[in-house]
Amino acid sequence: MNLISLKAEGKIWIRLGLVSGCVIFVDQITKYIIKINLSLYDNIIVIEKFFNITHILNPGGAFGFLASQSPEIRKFIFLFMSSIVALFVLWFYKKCEENFVFLSYGLALIFGGAVGNLIDRFKYGKVVDFLDFYIGSLHWPAFNVADSAISIGMGILIYHILFNKIPDF
Repeated sequence: MNLISLKAEGKIWIRLGLVSGCVIFVDQITKYIIKINLSLYDNIIVIEKFFNITHILNPGGAFGFLASQSPEIRKFIFLFMSSIVALFVLWFYKKCEENFVFLSYGLALIFGGAVGNLIDRFKYGKVVDFLDFYIGSLHWPAFNVADSAISIGMGILIYHILFNKIPDF
């Protein structure tokens, strides 16, 4: 490997580090702010009948998936699954970062969001959620910055899959 290709190799990992690092930083800072300013289940009405900031600890996955399972089972499943997903995202990122820049940003968002929520699982055994949207009795499950990054990243990934804009393996 020559010096130019080593520089290019380093540059692509810098993109992953910057995007993922920003997601992790903003996610953890916002969760910290919520934890020190709101007691569990307290809320702040931001937009009446539409949006609250509510301090919730989610023991399950997305939309409370597996929330009723024992803490040991949840911990094993979520830590194992998060680790597998993170490794897959890193492998896939390496395959697409040079020729599929937009997709690489999406994968970096997914990676950063997964790590942000994984930090919570290690610290609390649960994930801190606080963004609470609803209209009347229709209520969207509370989420956080990491969840938002994962959703945006997944949207980018799905777009690339649907329009066959992914690298050959």
